[in-house]
Amino acid sequence: MQDLLMWLATGLGLGHSPWAPGTVGSLLGLPLAWWLLGRPVGQRWAISLALIVLAVPLCHLASGWLGGGDAAQIVADEWVAMPLAVLGLAAAPRLLTLAAGYLLFRLFDITKVPPVMQVESIGGGLGIVGDDVVAALYAALVLAILLRPWQHLWSSDTP
Repeated sequence: MQDLLMWLATGLGLGHSPWAPGTVGSLLGLPLAWWLLGRPVGQRWAISLALIVLAVPLCHLASGWLGGGDAAQIVADEWVAMPLAVLGLAAAPRLLTLAAGYLLFRLFDITKVPPVMQVESIGGGLGIVGDDVVAALYAALVLAILLRPWQHLWSSDTP
């Protein structure tokens, strides 16, 4: 069972990448976000919340198995949080939204702008996952602001 949980925690092994494991592991969030964007809005958010809640103990266990802390190999937090950057923008062009959301998510996760760093310092699975959730929410806010001037191009409810 530990092997299966570590496989999930390391993003199907992507967390073992020698180059930027968090960035590589976050790539799993792209097909997940694509799939979620095709779901009804309530289902989209319910599935995302469930994955985030499940990631907390998963990341906590993996952290213990890897010696504690937010080990670089643990990327489940990244791939479950990344879709939050785009889930509110289902009507926007999907490829553009996903690419921009991914880049903004990584920017905020890497730079640890406040309160991302403070949330990470909570420790345990909650800190490991929480900082990525905050980074994704920052990305969602910035993306919504950046895309707002073009919303009329894809919104059917705007005259």
